[in-house]
Amino acid sequence: MIEPELLNGLLASESDIVLVLSGAGQVMSVLIDPSSPLAPKVEKWEGKSIRDILSSESVPKIDALLTRIADGETVPRAIEVNHNDTLSSFPVRYSIHPTGKDDTLLMLGRDLRVIAETQQQLVQAQIALERGYEERREYDARYRMLLATTRDAMVFVSASDGRIKDLNAPAASLLGAARDELTGVVFAQEFKDRRAGEFVDNLISLAMSETTSNLMVTARRSRKKLHIQPSIFRAAGERILICRLDAEADGQAVDDRLAMNLSAIYRGSTDGFVFTDPKGVIEDTNESFMEMVDAAQLRELRGRSLADFLARGQIDLSVMLENAMRAGHMRTYATRVTNEFGAKVSVEVSVVHLNNREQPSMGFIIRDVSRTEALRGGPPVIGGDESAHSSVIELVGSASLKEIVAETSEVIEKLCIEAAVDLTRNNRAAAAEMLGLSRQSLYVKLRKYGLLNKDGED
Repeated sequence: MIEPELLNGLLASESDIVLVLSGAGQVMSVLIDPSSPLAPKVEKWEGKSIRDILSSESVPKIDALLTRIADGETVPRAIEVNHNDTLSSFPVRYSIHPTGKDDTLLMLGRDLRVIAETQQQLVQAQIALERGYEERREYDARYRMLLATTRDAMVFVSASDGRIKDLNAPAASLLGAARDELTGVVFAQEFKDRRAGEFVDNLISLAMSETTSNLMVTARRSRKKLHIQPSIFRAAGERILICRLDAEADGQAVDDRLAMNLSAIYRGSTDGFVFTDPKGVIEDTNESFMEMVDAAQLRELRGRSLADFLARGQIDLSVMLENAMRAGHMRTYATRVTNEFGAKVSVEVSVVHLNNREQPSMGFIIRDVSRTEALRGGPPVIGGDESAHSSVIELVGSASLKEIVAETSEVIEKLCIEAAVDLTRNNRAAAAEMLGLSRQSLYVKLRKYGLLNKDGED
């Protein structure tokens, strides 16, 4: 037989707390290592009801245990309860051992505070981890939304291997490929005549430079000339280049709203808009001009000379083209537009020489002024010498046709010279070229008909 003192020491050494509990739930004896920090608390339990030293949620467990013992049922092998303290509670796991005498129980307890603290630390760590994941998901959502909604073309490139880590839709459009297709490829390969290592080194040098500068490149797929403005930052120990792409513009970039407004004016204006090459061959027109010349479709006009629809034909077109090319534009030129059936409409034409691109062209704005002229009593007659016209009419019947032509040839010549001088705005060189005369011959005829002093010239 084991002596009681030896047994008590053995139980106390193998367990943190040993309780001898009566069938009514009274603590009959307490065994604990005197060196244990729980000793001052536990030694006071002897003689108390175990319910008084348990937390409220643990009392039903002890009651159920005692009831089963009293009913002769099988006793559970272990039970976990929380003991109350003045300032806190601590968990203990008891193994249950009936002594076979008066329903007395031997309860060998193991302090679970270390395990509970470890579990609490794990719970806190899990909560912190979940909070970190949630913040990361929030930051990732913000990043994705910012990348998707910004109009600037942005590319993220790894500084270590030069591969594209991410980019937005505007950047993919400038590079000429789909976003998924570009992700992961070597950034330098998307540009002409660029080597991967040297290209990344150049970007890093520009990013670390104190002055703002960019790199000029040509996209291999879209063939667009681009400016790359790099910046560098570090994320998760890796250096990342964030590259802003800007397409090179020939001049000041046209605002999208302005382009839309100009397009709306072109389509909906009552004035005719005509674009031709420098020789006056029609390239494009709007609906209003097609109505002026009774054309059903644009293809009926495209490729034809604008002179085909002007009252004075090539004379009108040459005057407008020469003036616009010389001065860049021609403000107002009065003439008539003729359709395929011979109907004429009085118009005023403004011309612009579009010479700021690879293929220069001419822009004509043609305004119908027939209603205005009707209110003013009709268009003025160029070279309108009514007495000359009357003289010609009076000769009919009194002279032969040959004699009339000989008599009136000088009148017709004077009218043509006056018309050419008026059309060219008194530009003698242009008028001479229009009439097929040398400048000297024109001056002789101007002096002959008394037109040399016109507009105050001597």
